[in-house]
Parts: sequence; structure tokens; C-alpha cells
Amino acid sequence: MSLARISSRYAKSLIDFALEQNKLERIYEDILNLKTATDNRDFLLLCKSPIVTAAKKEQVFKALFEKYLDPMTFGFFHILFKKGRELYIPEIVHEFIRQYDEINKKTKVTLTTAQTLDNQTVTAIKAKLTSSASTRDNIELETKVNIDLIGGFILEFEDKLYDASVAHQLRQMKKSLSNAETLKTI
Repeated sequence: MSLARISSRYAKSLIDFALEQNKLERIYEDILNLKTATDNRDFLLLCKSPIVTAAKKEQVFKALFEKYLDPMTFGFFHILFKKGRELYIPEIVHEFIRQYDEINKKTKVTLTTAQTLDNQTVTAIKAKLTSSASTRDNIELETKVNIDLIGGFILEFEDKLYDASVAHQLRQMKKSLSNAETLKTI
């Protein structure tokens, strides 16, 4: 079975159970904390290690998280360890967040610009994204600054990337001119 299929099924199971128990928000908080842990290289390597046994991984997991996780979340991850699926924890966490966002009609958008934007501009961009058919109703906008863009912006959400930066346009122009020069020499 593929990694995407496994992570999707386990994440959906946890979401369905959380909805049934009216604990979706609490479980989501737990999953966000686990995402922070899976972003840690050492924890990620522990999850993925073929050398460390599932029992040892579960002991580490228990020591780190038992006090902080809802018993339902902890029980779910206990099942993952028992079934030998602990190496999929990062993917299951990621998929849970994706499915949660879909249920709550939330789109996470990253806007990268060459300089810091004022609040009015950010609000206008957020409104434009909300009215777009490409995004869901609730926009969670993260702004970043990258002076290498020279001007313009890069917009990223879900699996889409819109690069309207001056740096990108210059690269495209350079590529186009390079191709034109190549054609002339042929």
C-alpha cells in the first residue's frame, strides 16, 4: 500500500473518531504539537529508523508526550506502534492537518514579497484570495520577506505556486534570450 494511502486512511480514522467524540479541536491541538516534534530532525529520524524497535520508539514517545496528549490521541498513536506503522507518523500528522483544513474550509497561504507589506495591502490580498475560486473560505495568510525577489510577489498554497516576482521575470527573459541566441547559431 502506498504511503499516501496509508497516511490518508489513518488520518481519516483519527478525524472520524475525534468528530464522533466531539474532540476534533483538542486532537487538532495535539497533532499540531506532534507536527512540531516531527519537524525536529532527531525525532523524525527516530520515527523512521529501521534499527530502533517499535517498542523502544513507543517508550520514547510515551516519555515525551503522555502527559501532554489527550488520552484519545495517545491511544491512537499506541495503535500505530502496535501495528508497526510508527514510521508513518510524520505523514499521518501532515495528512491529518490537511484533512482538518479541508473540513474547516481553511487554506494556508504563504505570500513572499521583496519588502514588508502594510496591513491594508495584506487585508486586500486576503480578501482577493477569499473571493477566489482557488481557495477555501478561511484564509490563513503567512507573509515573508525575501529581498532577492527585487519586486513583485510569490504566492504559495496547497500544491500551487504563483511567481510574479521581478527576479522570476528576469530569469524567464534571460532564458528566452538564451534560446533565441541558440536558434540564431543553428
